[in-house]
Amino acid sequence: MKKFIALLALAALIAPFSFAQTTTTSFERYPVFPNCEPVDMNMLESCFNNTVREFIYENFQEPDVVSKENYSGAMSVFFEVDKEGNFKVLYTDAVYPELKEELKRVFALLPKIEPAINNGLPAYTQFTMELNVPLGTLTRENPVAKEAAVIKPDQKIGNVENAEYDAIEKLPYSNDEYQSGINIPLSHHNYSLFDPALNQVGTNNHTAQKPYIYSEVNKYYNFEAENASISRDRSSWFGRKWWNEHMVTLKGKDYWITLDPGVDLQVGKDTDTDINTYNNTRLVYTQGGIGKKINFFAVIYESQGRFADYFNRFAEARAPDGGNPAIIPGRGIAKRFRSDSYDYPIATGHVSFTPSEHFNIQLGHGKNFIGDGYRSLLLSDNASPYPFFKLNTTFWKLKYTNTWMSLRDVRSAVTLDGSFRTKYMANHYLSYNVTKRLNIGLFESVIWENDNDRGFDFNYLNPVIFFRAIEFSTGSRGGNALIGLSAKYKFTNRINAYAQLIIDEFSSSDIFGGEGSYKNKTGYQVGAKYYDAFGIKNLYLQTEYNRVRPFTYSHNTIVLNYGHNNQSMAHTLGANFSEFIGIARYQKGRVFGDLKVIVAKRGFEFNTSEDMIFYGGSIFGTEDDRKDDLGNELGQGNTTDFFHTELVAGYLINPSTNLKVYGSVIFRDFKPELDTETTFENQTTWINFGIRTDLFNWYNDF
Repeated sequence: MKKFIALLALAALIAPFSFAQTTTTSFERYPVFPNCEPVDMNMLESCFNNTVREFIYENFQEPDVVSKENYSGAMSVFFEVDKEGNFKVLYTDAVYPELKEELKRVFALLPKIEPAINNGLPAYTQFTMELNVPLGTLTRENPVAKEAAVIKPDQKIGNVENAEYDAIEKLPYSNDEYQSGINIPLSHHNYSLFDPALNQVGTNNHTAQKPYIYSEVNKYYNFEAENASISRDRSSWFGRKWWNEHMVTLKGKDYWITLDPGVDLQVGKDTDTDINTYNNTRLVYTQGGIGKKINFFAVIYESQGRFADYFNRFAEARAPDGGNPAIIPGRGIAKRFRSDSYDYPIATGHVSFTPSEHFNIQLGHGKNFIGDGYRSLLLSDNASPYPFFKLNTTFWKLKYTNTWMSLRDVRSAVTLDGSFRTKYMANHYLSYNVTKRLNIGLFESVIWENDNDRGFDFNYLNPVIFFRAIEFSTGSRGGNALIGLSAKYKFTNRINAYAQLIIDEFSSSDIFGGEGSYKNKTGYQVGAKYYDAFGIKNLYLQTEYNRVRPFTYSHNTIVLNYGHNNQSMAHTLGANFSEFIGIARYQKGRVFGDLKVIVAKRGFEFNTSEDMIFYGGSIFGTEDDRKDDLGNELGQGNTTDFFHTELVAGYLINPSTNLKVYGSVIFRDFKPELDTETTFENQTTWINFGIRTDLFNWYNDF
């Protein structure tokens, strides 16, 4: 592949098109034309490319409309060579329909050849070809047309005009993101589209460490082909940009950049409290690559909004010290906008460095997720974005992920001199494919604070040592360590099951003693997925059960809870709950729909003058105020029945930017045992309509 890209850069100087391989699988031998049979194996790639190139030159007849309208631009064709050696056009992109038809005509003339070979067997291969229009822009008779722009050794600055600026190349953009080390934006619906491809029996990938990067998923799910299959046929610039493409693209010999505006515009109504809701987010995001190993992604959001009553109360209950009225769940600190709304700007992004196929290194400000479920008991994308540094190591049947994070505690009780309290988190996750069906994962995490001005403790930089040992050596009360297990089993290509276990404080006598010890701080998850359910293509079903005991994720040192910005770093509901989730997702072409049903039993603190006991529901409580040492039951305290159902239906406007138009309805029923000032019976029916650039998960189910 590296040799091929180098050839591409050279060919751009001497030929009227660029040519890039985008195969869905690696292969041992290129397809072979008869004239290439005597060629050495390592030259088959070049011979194949040159033969296709020559065939296009000899047979392409430029439509009259090109010269008539004096058009100059580009066109592309996405094609395959099947297992029998036949050429087949999958998709064409050009301004004029005449150019598309001519491309199809020329490719129909290509002869049957020897197919590619993979693992000793004939294999499908897919390619993308970019062509300049008109072809005469750089003709074979004048192959050095661009060489006039190359700086010659005898050119002296000041005597002869320097041609360096004119020598800068501009190449057609060819969906480079899909081969890159950029993170695929975390979106449950979007991830469900390629989840079946990743979970085929016999694949040697790892699905728990999220977000995925494009290059690791593109081996199993061809983004370019899938987007091409739902492409809208548009010839105008605006039509192509609105329906199919990135707004701005720039590509040169060793770099590429895309730039897109985006929105999250919502209007709705909470019918039970008669609140008119809205969200007004404007955003701009960019992604790109520099060389073959460095990629980047960044988004800037500017937002104002007002939400359903339960959402607003939840946000204001997590208000930070310092006067700002709320923290928008999953987003960040909000200031007051007008008299009844919030203003919450945010920026996220990352730089990804892939020095080899075995390593990927990221530095960013965003979120991470560990698990195969809708929820995660280990590390979720529930909280606000945070700075992180991540190292992924992949080899053999293993993937090992190390993540270091800088978090904030923004409560008044820990704020000092107007500054929020800083704490740090480090975690390890080792994923091992035991068999072609069974995967297991080992997790450990530790949170520590800046006590004794130790700042970021470099003891925790060691990527392989157990955190428990470090925690003990640095002072056991100076850190909060958790351990966890995960597993996944693929019964068939369409059905798999997954599980997680989290242990916050490992004391075997308390965990297995059966006496309800407050030190039995554990939780577990079991779930299953069913692809193409009941034979209906693209119907995705998921069911999941989560159960977390009281006091899990909390700590007797006020800062060392498993939280950030007053939000849980694991499950959205915190602790002291049991929860059942049922999810159905469907997408056909650009039309999609999601249905989610959640039933839960939750235990809250009463927080009244008569009862200030900590029952283990909030992860921010201190265990020193606990109910009892023994006899702690799940759902204790202000026991609450919780029901949430959500239906979303919409249309994908642009698959390149994930721009969607949708409508949704949420029904929520919340019934505590005792009504208090902060926990009281309420029902919500929230109807919403919007248009959104879908770049992150936004949870309403708390």
